[in-house]
Amino acid sequence: MTTTTARFPIDLSAYKPVALDPISPTLSTEQREALSANIQLCRDAIVFFTATGAAHGVGGHTGGPYDTVPEVMILDALFRSAPEKFVPIFFDEAGHRVGTQYLMAALHGELPAEQLMSYRLAHSKLPGHPELGLTPGVKFSSGRLGHMWPYVNGVALAHPGKTVFCLGSDGSQQEGNDAEAARLAVAQHLNVKLIIDDNDVTIAGHPSKYLPGFSVAKTLEGHGVKVLEGDGEDLDGLYARIVEAINTPGPVAVINKRPMCPGIDGLEGSNHGHDVISVKLALQYLEKRGQTAAVEHLKSLQPPKNTYTFLGSSSKWDSSRNVFGDAVNGVLDRMSEAERKAKVVVIDSDLEGSCGLKKIHDAHPEVFIPSGIMERGNLSAAAGFGMEEGKQGIFATFAAFLEMCISEITMARLNYSNLLCHFSHSGIDDMADNTCHFGLNNFFADNGLDDGYDTKLYFPADANQMKAVVEAVFFDPGLRFIFSTRSKTPLILNAKGEELFGSGYTFVPGQDEVVREGSAGYIVSFGDALYRALDAVERLKQEGIDVGLINKPTLNVVDEAAIATVGKSPFVLVVEPFNRRTGLGSRFGSWLLERGYSPKFAYLGTHEEGCGGLWEQYPHQGLDPESIMKKVKELVG
Repeated sequence: MTTTTARFPIDLSAYKPVALDPISPTLSTEQREALSANIQLCRDAIVFFTATGAAHGVGGHTGGPYDTVPEVMILDALFRSAPEKFVPIFFDEAGHRVGTQYLMAALHGELPAEQLMSYRLAHSKLPGHPELGLTPGVKFSSGRLGHMWPYVNGVALAHPGKTVFCLGSDGSQQEGNDAEAARLAVAQHLNVKLIIDDNDVTIAGHPSKYLPGFSVAKTLEGHGVKVLEGDGEDLDGLYARIVEAINTPGPVAVINKRPMCPGIDGLEGSNHGHDVISVKLALQYLEKRGQTAAVEHLKSLQPPKNTYTFLGSSSKWDSSRNVFGDAVNGVLDRMSEAERKAKVVVIDSDLEGSCGLKKIHDAHPEVFIPSGIMERGNLSAAAGFGMEEGKQGIFATFAAFLEMCISEITMARLNYSNLLCHFSHSGIDDMADNTCHFGLNNFFADNGLDDGYDTKLYFPADANQMKAVVEAVFFDPGLRFIFSTRSKTPLILNAKGEELFGSGYTFVPGQDEVVREGSAGYIVSFGDALYRALDAVERLKQEGIDVGLINKPTLNVVDEAAIATVGKSPFVLVVEPFNRRTGLGSRFGSWLLERGYSPKFAYLGTHEEGCGGLWEQYPHQGLDPESIMKKVKELVG
C-alpha cells in the first residue's frame, strides 16, 4: 500500500457530528451553522485530496463529490440520529464520486486521513471507483452508470421498513437501467429515495444541448415516481425535501439543481469540473480559503515516472484512441459531403474526447450525432443506419461497457448490419479507475455462430497500425470491432530499427505478423502487450534464448500459416491484457490442438482485481517484461 508520513493538512477534527430527526422538517440555527461548516470543510478537503490525483498524474474526479457534499452531510446526520430507520450507506450511481466514500470513511475513523493524499496511486487502495472489500470504510462497489439504482431496489427488498438512499445524477438517469429500476420501485412500492444532482453537465457537454427534450423530473414522473425539485445549494430547502421524501412512503426522487462546482472560480458551470481539478485552480481555491498547509503540500508533489526503456520500440509514443478519429477523417475527407451524409453516421455516448470521436465531430459535424450516456441504444442506432448495403454506422465507447451491449451486438449481427465500433480503454493500462473500468472481456463481441454474419475483432499494436487498420476495414461489410488503449504506446520497430507499421505497410485482415523470428519458441501477443513482449524478446535474445514474437492484430481469426509456424516450435506463450478466462489465451491452445500441434503452452493475462495507478497495473498482473521473461525461461526449462 502507498503511504505518506505527512499529516493531512486540513483539520478534519473540526467536523461537527450533527444529529437530525426526520420528524422535524426545519433546521435550527445551531444545526444549520454546523452543517454549513461541515459542508465547507468537506468541500475544501475534496478539492485538496482530489487535486493530489492531478499533481501525481493519476487524474480523478472533483466536481461530483464536491457538488453533492450538502446532501451527504444531511444524510450522515440522519444516519447518526436514527440508524434503525435507514440502511446507513451512501449508495452512489456515479462511481467517479468515490471521493465522497473515501472522505466519509476518514471522518468515521475507518480510514486514516493521511491516506487520502494517496488518492488513485498504485497500491494505495484508493482507486477511481469504490470497491467493496478493498478500501476500509467503503461499503459497496460502483462505477458503471445506471447499475446502482437497480441494485439498491434489491437492498430495499431485503430491508423492508427501512429507507434506502441512492445518490444519482442527470447523467446516470440517461441509462436505460434506471428506467427499469424506476418501474420496479414504483410497482413494488419500494422505500428508495433518490438524491439526484441535476447540474446539466456530463463529460462531453450539457444534456440540455445534446439531448433537448430530456428532463430528469418529467422522466421520473412518467414512471410514477414522486419528484421533489429545488436548489441543491439552498440548505434549508434541501433538508426539507429530503425529510419530505423520508416521510412519504414509496420511491421519491429529490432532484437538486445546481451549477457544476459552485464556488470554484474557473470551473463553476463548466463540464471541465466533471474531471479532476487542475493543480492551478486547486491552489487558487485553497489559497482563497486560507488553507496554507494544503497549498504547500500540493506544490510539493510530483508525478511518479516510469523510467523503464523498452527495447524494440521507438522513443516516439502516440495515442491510438485519438488516431482512430484521424484515420476515420482520412477516409471521410475523400468523400463528398453529400456522400458522407448518405453513407456514414457517427454516434457518440458522451465520450467523444476519450474515443477519438471529437476529431470527427470537429471535422465532419454533418455525420456526427452527440448523444447521451445510452450505450445500448446508441450502438443499435448506428447498427440500424448500417442495415443497408453501402451504409456504415460508427459507434464508440469504453471497452468496459462492451459487456453492456452484447444483446444489441447480437441483434446487429442478425440484421446483417455494417457496423464499425471503436472500444477504447481496452485492457488495463493507465487505468486508475481500476477493476470496474478494465476492458477485459472484448471477445464477448464475437458471440455469433460459425455460419453467422461476419464479425472481426482488431487490436492494433500502435498508432501507425491503427491508421492502417481503419483504412483497410472501413468499407468492409459486417461487424468490425477496433480496440485501443487509454495509454499512449510506442511505435513498434522491426529488427533493423525501422517503424514496422510505417511507410509502405498495408494491413491485411486475418493475417498474423512476424515481429521477430525465433527458434526456441514463440510469444503471441497484440495491442499494448506487444511492445512489452517485444522488450522481453529482445532481452531474452541478448541472454542467448532465441525467442520469436507474433503480432495477432485480428484476434478472432486463425491464420493457418502462422499457427503452423508457432505450432511446430518448442513452446507458445500468449501474452495479453484481456481476462485469462475469456481472452485469446483461453482459446489459442484449442486452436493448436485442433490442428495436431502440441508445443509447450502457457498464457498470461489479467487475472486479479486492480491495484490502481497507471502503468503499475501491468506488473501487478504479471504482464511486464520481467514476468514474461520468467515464464519463457520456465517453458524453455
